[in-house]
Amino acid sequence: MQTPYLLFFSAVLVYVIKLYFDFRRQLKAIGNLPGYRTIFSATNPIANFSPPIPGVLPGRKYLSYSEHKDFDRLGYDIFTIVNILPQPSVSFNIADAEAIKHITSARARWPKPVELYSILRIFGGNIVASEDEEWKRHRKVANPAFSERNNRMVWEETVNIVNGMFDTAWKDKTIIEVDHCVDITMPLALLVIGRAGFGRSVSWENDQKIPPGHKMSFKEALHIVSTEIVWKVSVPEWAMRFTQKLRTIKLAFEEIQIYMQEMIDERRNAERKVERYDLFSSLLDASEEGEDGSTKLTDTELRGDVFIFMLAGHETTAHTLAFCFGMLALYQNEQEILYQHIMTILADGRQPTYEDMNLLTYCTAVFYETLRLIPPVIVVPKVSAEDTSLVFPSSAGERRVVIIPKGSHIALDITGLHYNPKYWKDPQEFRPKRFLEEYNRDAFLPFSSGARSCLGRRFFECEGIAILTKIVQKYKIEIMEEPRFAHETFDERRARILSRTNGITTTPTRVPLVFRRRN
Repeated sequence: MQTPYLLFFSAVLVYVIKLYFDFRRQLKAIGNLPGYRTIFSATNPIANFSPPIPGVLPGRKYLSYSEHKDFDRLGYDIFTIVNILPQPSVSFNIADAEAIKHITSARARWPKPVELYSILRIFGGNIVASEDEEWKRHRKVANPAFSERNNRMVWEETVNIVNGMFDTAWKDKTIIEVDHCVDITMPLALLVIGRAGFGRSVSWENDQKIPPGHKMSFKEALHIVSTEIVWKVSVPEWAMRFTQKLRTIKLAFEEIQIYMQEMIDERRNAERKVERYDLFSSLLDASEEGEDGSTKLTDTELRGDVFIFMLAGHETTAHTLAFCFGMLALYQNEQEILYQHIMTILADGRQPTYEDMNLLTYCTAVFYETLRLIPPVIVVPKVSAEDTSLVFPSSAGERRVVIIPKGSHIALDITGLHYNPKYWKDPQEFRPKRFLEEYNRDAFLPFSSGARSCLGRRFFECEGIAILTKIVQKYKIEIMEEPRFAHETFDERRARILSRTNGITTTPTRVPLVFRRRN
């Protein structure tokens, strides 16, 4: 009777001993480089949401909010996380600009772990969740879609949309109070992506007309898909019918897919081709131009790419602007400098044009400084495709060769890089002027870098800078005063206003603001 138990415990003991020696081999392979030793992997899905549990789970250390503190403490701009389960493996967090440039410039040696992005293949294969030849095909189609004509359209549509907000939603109010700034920035970004992304004339006021063959308006479906994606990617399909909220989300995703397919069919089958510059039409045109079929995307892939660009452009812009307005409300002196700069460019109170964008340098500097302090994506994951090495200087100036075993997970720590005092003086300070001076371009990566850098960067900048310019031109931004926070210090207020969580992108917790019309 005891024999089965003896065999079982013997097998468990052998397995534990094997794990121990494999763990020791991993440490030896990396020269016992300093870092964290844990039971569970840094890439464990639970680590995205759990606080760090010393010796058990890295938690958000892998998706670091610790700025540069971990690197300062360990003495190098690289540290390791070595885990035991599910099998001993090693992850590297890197905040050195030279090493990151080397990695992003050699895509074949440091590929993207696309399995981490499989949840984003909701509507089909896309440029984010692909690698190798599939990625090249998506990139070849997407490149011409982000054209100068599209950028101009983004700027002009954004200015019109903000004017629409002033004329309808805000009307004659001299003071607008918002409990959370995303209640303003989300609708603005939604309308921009509706017009410049899809070529749909979605109005600022309620536009809930449901066309034949649909159960939800385009605007409502787009809003739900943009704001509730976390539910879609985290709840199994079979469970999406359990509550009314989940059923509504499920319907919104089904509806937006139908709308996108209708737009594909309409524009593909039209007898007379109308020249359009919206992103959706540009992607469709670029895909159709591949005569040999080598670059042509399927309808599923077109929907997949448009969804990814919509998600990235909508949420990223809305959240960054919320942080940006929060920063300006905290730092009134910087807001005044920005306002005076805008008035020198738009002295007669005229509308900002696309040609003004390159002149609005302080607007760009404020936008960039916000992105430096609170990057939308705080970690860019890579994998080492081969045994290799990287060289890192210590804080004392000594150079050390770090061995990177094949299959190691690499985390390009964007927050660590953006707060690295080696590249940024007083990195915790909000100082937009630094972007009007010489700075290390390789140490500023809110859009990543290399071949896989963000294609929609200019789209994002046009939209964000146009909104920032229009609102600061007309309104002064302040923190909403609340009795419960009457005695907080400036540092406590800043921490509260800039509090964030890790969603699809970095998400503000609550940014309560007052917009006061200027005289």
